[in-house]
Amino acid sequence: MNISRTGIILNTEKYVECVQFYKDLFGFDTLYEEKESDFRLTRLDFCGTYLMIETGGTAKSRGRSIVDSPVKLRINVSDIEQALKTIENYGIKAVIVKSDWGSTINIFDPDGNRVGIRDDATFVGQMKRFQK
Repeated sequence: MNISRTGIILNTEKYVECVQFYKDLFGFDTLYEEKESDFRLTRLDFCGTYLMIETGGTAKSRGRSIVDSPVKLRINVSDIEQALKTIENYGIKAVIVKSDWGSTINIFDPDGNRVGIRDDATFVGQMKRFQK
């Protein structure tokens, strides 16, 4: 198989809010937008792959559990403390969860999709340990 590109598709109910969330909070650039009748999609640059946000989903205002959706978008950052400040300035209450394997911040997008922010240094450290 000759794979040329990978991406993730999120079908959303709160389409406009989700697009703004990923653009404003994470700074993902718009690659492409389309509108046909009631259907809309926005394709964002997801650090070398794409995150396509489409209409047609169902929001869960309190956030999805692992049972509701086993998928979590993971975004690694170089400075987890700064990421927390940015998230709080965006109006989301969040905390840093510290584990033996690294630190994360777990939040939900406007549709209730799970998003995890992780410190990249411990992620890279894990990868190096497994490459030996």
